[in-house]
Amino acid sequence: MDGLMMDRPLLVSQIATRAAAVFGDRELVAQTQEGVERSTYGQVVARARRLASALSKLGIGPGDRVASFAWNSLRHLELYLAVPSMGAVLHTLNIRLFEEDLRYITAHAGDRVVFLDASLAQAMPSFDAVEREILMPDGPGERDGALDYEELVASGDSSFEFPELDENAAAAMCYTSGTTGQPKGVLYSHRSIVLHTLGAGLPDSMGIREADSAMPVVPMFHAMAWGIPYVATMVGARQVLPGPDLTPQGLAALIAAEGVTWSAGVPTIWTSILELEPPPDLSSLRELKAGGSAVPESLIRGFDERFGVQLMQGWGMTETSPLAATSRLPAGVELSDDDAYALRSSQGRVLPLIEFRIDEEAGGELQVRGPWIASDYYEDPSSAKKFTADGWLRTGDVARVERGAFIRLVDRTKDLVKSGGEWISSVELENAIMAHPEVVEAAVIAVPDERWGERPCACVVRRPESSVGGDELREHLQPRVARWWIPERFELLDEIPKTSVGKFDKKILRARFAEAEAEPAARR
Repeated sequence: MDGLMMDRPLLVSQIATRAAAVFGDRELVAQTQEGVERSTYGQVVARARRLASALSKLGIGPGDRVASFAWNSLRHLELYLAVPSMGAVLHTLNIRLFEEDLRYITAHAGDRVVFLDASLAQAMPSFDAVEREILMPDGPGERDGALDYEELVASGDSSFEFPELDENAAAAMCYTSGTTGQPKGVLYSHRSIVLHTLGAGLPDSMGIREADSAMPVVPMFHAMAWGIPYVATMVGARQVLPGPDLTPQGLAALIAAEGVTWSAGVPTIWTSILELEPPPDLSSLRELKAGGSAVPESLIRGFDERFGVQLMQGWGMTETSPLAATSRLPAGVELSDDDAYALRSSQGRVLPLIEFRIDEEAGGELQVRGPWIASDYYEDPSSAKKFTADGWLRTGDVARVERGAFIRLVDRTKDLVKSGGEWISSVELENAIMAHPEVVEAAVIAVPDERWGERPCACVVRRPESSVGGDELREHLQPRVARWWIPERFELLDEIPKTSVGKFDKKILRARFAEAEAEPAARR
């Protein structure tokens, strides 16, 4: 017997049209190079209709790929709503990638049009296959032959109706950062985006509310800004978009000026803000979200102690839309402070509709499946390596389960250190080092060792004026990790290199340190 419920498609356009109807006067804010811009959901959705109409007149149709090369802005939000709602596919380009990767990605995706911020006009290369460029005026900048975004929007029809689409049609795409091999395309459907938005919008997930002023620091060009633009639009939250100024001073000032209550970004962003002197005014914040790489327990403690702000960890990947788990403390369980902080530093429990398993035969690899998990990569013959025969995504993360259902990532399979036949978790060792009060950042890599095969090498950034060295750090580690985990080698750096999405770039560290012995002056 079938149920007697209406069968309606789940579409991005429903998020947009409801926001205009229910939250039409709710303010939206964006900081640009030329100042602060203000709008409303009603105005943004009306402009999204005009934009979709204008693109249709340019010959963009269902399934066509429309790229963006832009900061977090109101115009980028209009693209997030307009392009999928008209049936085309929004392809957000990571502005921090090398030119070679960008050329590969745009060609592989088959992008027909690219929208770019004027402030990035000199940063974006020309792409042979792209038919048109549209320049968005966020500041000074010109691009020969580009159409003007505002003129394009003005040419559109304000009464344009978003079509009713198949919910399984492609809506957006992102490429992985290509840490091994070429970047891989992840193709999201309308159905997956809507379900992810509903799952991520739950109180114990991201927990964004209509009353919030939500600021996504995570870029809209990376993993769909973790879905925050859609979640905030769905619940009617006031959005504060930071634009190009992602300095800790600039972000802290924007939080204070606009009364931001909720924000999300990678741990390195929050570490930089935690280190600001004098302490900035973060009194408006009720919660921060961190993800993209493991969140050190010391960072969670630091925000509690210095600002009284809860920092919650989320976990996911480009392939998981991306939020798949979040770490909130369980109800009805009494925990000591130390146990509570330890649990909050785990990746947490999976969201509703997401399943997980630990494949011990694959070395303890975490595998997931669900309605917003990728089932394949876009036109990639190597896809089979990333998915199991019975339909699970192989995350490449080694994990264990704590307290029944809390996932703790031990390491990336490629980052584990195998010493004397036993595994050392670089993540756990990094967190233990960063618990030292004079350490700002730490990244651990494997270096060759004649006796043990591999040994851990710790690359450490100290606080200004600190003189802490290897001997003190080894003493600090003794009660915290197994004795044989403690590195013989510490490299003291001014800065740890980061990837385009703010993660530690261990490829650079390996190239620098794993293939040669440290210089005596650098080795402590």
